[in-house]
Amino acid sequence: MRLALLREAPAARRPRRRRGLMMIALFLGLSGLIRIGDGIGHALAETSSHGTEPPMTEAAAGAECTPDGGASALLDALKLREARVREQELAQENEAQTLALARAEIEEKIAALTAAEEKLAATVQQADKAAEKDVAKLVAVYETMKPKDAAKLFSEMDPDFAAGFLAQMQPAAAAAVLAGIEPSKAYTISLMLAGRNANAPKS
Repeated sequence: MRLALLREAPAARRPRRRRGLMMIALFLGLSGLIRIGDGIGHALAETSSHGTEPPMTEAAAGAECTPDGGASALLDALKLREARVREQELAQENEAQTLALARAEIEEKIAALTAAEEKLAATVQQADKAAEKDVAKLVAVYETMKPKDAAKLFSEMDPDFAAGFLAQMQPAAAAAVLAGIEPSKAYTISLMLAGRNANAPKS
């Protein structure tokens, strides 16, 4: 009796094992299908999100292109610096133009003064030549005068002025005039003549 039950026990256990194995296989199969379906769903969701993404509006694009606060402040600072540099350049250009105008005016005034100086020098030279001619004429007149008459005129002259005339006269005529002048004044005129001769260039 026991032997018969023992023989029948393994036979009764086999259908139970098969059912357990079938249940495990079925569970694993369902789990795989669920994973496959989940992956396909994610793939479809990503494809639909990338493929059917709505176009970006201008407002959204402007919002994305708008710089942040720091970049905006830096941009404003650069613009302000550029404006200041431009103002400085304009000021320097204006100053350079003003200096150029002032330099041109100064050069024009210098040219005018130079021309006036040259004209004045020419006038003085002409006057000197005229004076020299007049003195030469006077010297010729004094030389032709009688020594006594000429001596009276020279006695009334300033000693330096008289010495200037006597220096240009012929030595003999000058000596005759000087002899007719009062001795003290003649001495003074002689000293003036000696000084003129000492300062005259030796050639």
